[in-house]
Amino acid sequence: MLRGTLAATITPLRDGGAALDERAFPPYVDFLVAGGLDGMLGLGTTGEGILLSIDERKRAAELFVEAASGRFQVAVHCGAQTTADTAELARHAAATGADAVAAIGPPYYTLDEEALYRHFAAAAEASTPLPFYLYEFKGRAGYSIPRSVIERLGDRVAGLKVSNQPWEAVEPYLIEGLDVFVGAETLVERGLAAGAAGAVSGLAAAFPEGGAEKRAVLERYPFQAALKFVLGRRGLPVREDVRAPLRTLTPEEREELARWLESS
Repeated sequence: MLRGTLAATITPLRDGGAALDERAFPPYVDFLVAGGLDGMLGLGTTGEGILLSIDERKRAAELFVEAASGRFQVAVHCGAQTTADTAELARHAAATGADAVAAIGPPYYTLDEEALYRHFAAAAEASTPLPFYLYEFKGRAGYSIPRSVIERLGDRVAGLKVSNQPWEAVEPYLIEGLDVFVGAETLVERGLAAGAAGAVSGLAAAFPEGGAEKRAVLERYPFQAALKFVLGRRGLPVREDVRAPLRTLTPEEREELARWLESS
């Protein structure tokens, strides 16, 4: 079972975002481990997972697990557009030695309770024997997972990552018996006080030491590209490359962000 503070990691890319930058994975994971984090969630929103091919996602999961070498927890986000792809990624994560699987609901289509239940039940079964976590993020999926679906899934679900804002959109998911990880850095302290098990932080992908105020600065820019730019400035061999339609920073944005880093 997951515990503590996990980074929602970036995925190192090269060739203008067209390919995985495999050489960057080990030093990047070393950086996260040295930062004192308890683990990582790979290939989620921060990690551009939904934009990568199934084969790329499998390979990235392998690279993260290999680089971690058991030093901290590795959870793999396996949410995809179809149930078949989600289950395939979950089975692969279990086979490759990950510690947990998470999945967001498929975006785009309106799915009723029965459809969502069947989807997540298949994902949870494919994750066996790993703990399975629901990824609740209305702003990305386009809808929230109904409490009734979570109740029907029962003990097939170990917990949730909840990235909703404001607090009123997080609180309903603090369900007794489930480990909840808060995604919004500004709500982590309140979440922990209310019984959350920990946090999964996109900011920690580049700032393992924390500092919730930094998130507001980075969100002025394309977030994934900004995190990668920061990592490069912090000495990591991580390129700014992102997968289209995400974009890199403009020269003006790079200059402005560099000035902020120098002064902070």
